[in-house]
Amino acid sequence: MTASILESLLAAVREGEPVALVTVVDGPGMGAKALVSPATVLGSLGSTALDRAVSGHARAMLVHGSTGTRHFGEQGEERGDALEVFIQSFAPPPRMYVFGAIDFSRATVRMGKLLGYHVTVCDARATFATPRRFPEADEVVVRWPHEFLADAPVDERTALCVLTHDPKFDVPLLMAAVRTSAGYVGAMGSRRTHRDRMRLLRAQGLSSADLQRIRGPIGLDIGARTPEEVAVSIAGEIIALRYGKRVLALSGRSGPVHGELAASPDVGAEAAGG
Repeated sequence: MTASILESLLAAVREGEPVALVTVVDGPGMGAKALVSPATVLGSLGSTALDRAVSGHARAMLVHGSTGTRHFGEQGEERGDALEVFIQSFAPPPRMYVFGAIDFSRATVRMGKLLGYHVTVCDARATFATPRRFPEADEVVVRWPHEFLADAPVDERTALCVLTHDPKFDVPLLMAAVRTSAGYVGAMGSRRTHRDRMRLLRAQGLSSADLQRIRGPIGLDIGARTPEEVAVSIAGEIIALRYGKRVLALSGRSGPVHGELAASPDVGAEAAGG
């Protein structure tokens, strides 16, 4: 391991910054190493194409802090097996901040934990924001959300789920959220609520680029209604955004958030035969 890679690895570990140490353990260039962070690659495994392919896998593994081997062709071909690469992640769990101590938040906390996040619930109302109501959360904070976010650690892996559904909380919080490096900013509410919220944010001086960072209404367009279903739709949107997948997000659709319930063929047949 070169001195620069070792020094950078140790510095990242000390600072709690996510990095992955990549080593070719079999095949051409055996022993070559690179250090991959969310934004940079230090060192090389032998070619630009190989570095690009391996770093993509390393960054995906960093999201979960996972470690393991992957196989590639000499130029980074996904189906190749000329090289075996060992990817070792050094990363704390990614952070999810759930704002608003409501029923939908409880389900979102559970889903966040399943995805490997360190989950914090924040609400200014002490009556609702209690560890008893959110036993699965890693942390429950009673504080105005925008004030909490100003001091909270945030990086590209962080998910901000704004479920407060109240302008006095939403507007200052989203003003702060879009100015962070968080990889996901989602806000709950109907389309009318979101339009009003965007109008208020624009009046506060946010640019179009700032506003486009807000995924609102939050989640995928899967017809979710219950807290658990909404939590699944939020998780799906976070995963899709992380991997750059095109999906039917509510923020990119028109019409009612819930729409009309469509009966399944079996239900219709039973009704017709009843």
